[in-house]
Amino acid sequence: MYLEVTGATLYVEVDGSNSLPALLLWPPGGCNLRVWDHLVPNLCARFHVIRIDLRGLGQSSATEDPETQYTFEQYAEDACAVLDHLGITACHVWSQSWGSRPAMAFAALYPDRVLTAALYAANVDMPDVEAQRSGSKLAADRRREDGIATMPSPDGFQVHRSADAVPLAMQAMRKFTLADVVKGLTMPVLIGTGEHDPNLTSSRAIAASAKHIELVVLDRVGHNGILEYPELALDTFFGFHDARDAKD
Repeated sequence: MYLEVTGATLYVEVDGSNSLPALLLWPPGGCNLRVWDHLVPNLCARFHVIRIDLRGLGQSSATEDPETQYTFEQYAEDACAVLDHLGITACHVWSQSWGSRPAMAFAALYPDRVLTAALYAANVDMPDVEAQRSGSKLAADRRREDGIATMPSPDGFQVHRSADAVPLAMQAMRKFTLADVVKGLTMPVLIGTGEHDPNLTSSRAIAASAKHIELVVLDRVGHNGILEYPELALDTFFGFHDARDAKD
């Protein structure tokens, strides 16, 4: 479906029964919501899954005001608008890589809307893109040596209606200091970061800041767990929720 919000038209997909807990997925940088296609069928067994193409990405339109509306604050407001439209008060969150930045901002700015947050490859510092690529290559070599097959990436996960808007949308991270909002992550948090991901240094620091933040180091994974080793990424995510359910 398409939803008109402040200065943009957002493309949204919803899967699974609305009787199940809501789960909002935030995609990696430069990706649209198709990046989650291979995981959604399994997720729908336990969650009512909501996916949004951020403004400027996928099938969502570019924004009317690039200077003020390509921001994490705006992306968080967009998420709230979608949840409101769907009649959802609060949701679980799962994000990957760059997507963990706006997801973290959303969770910190609107903690009453977030039940739990799984922030994969979380990082509050500027990214080291070359180190990320090197780490992912090393992880792929290790998986190959161990006989772990690589699943093909979902079709069309980097196709965008407004290609020129993509780099502008990604620049939102330079307008927001994530380190200032870590203390606002008051809900249970899982950080799942690859052992070969340079983001692991920042992930460890975030996890060390509070007892309710759990870090799982993903074996044989580089920067993008949901694409590199989706079975492990999903098992880790479900394990986090299984542990919480057992306590309740």
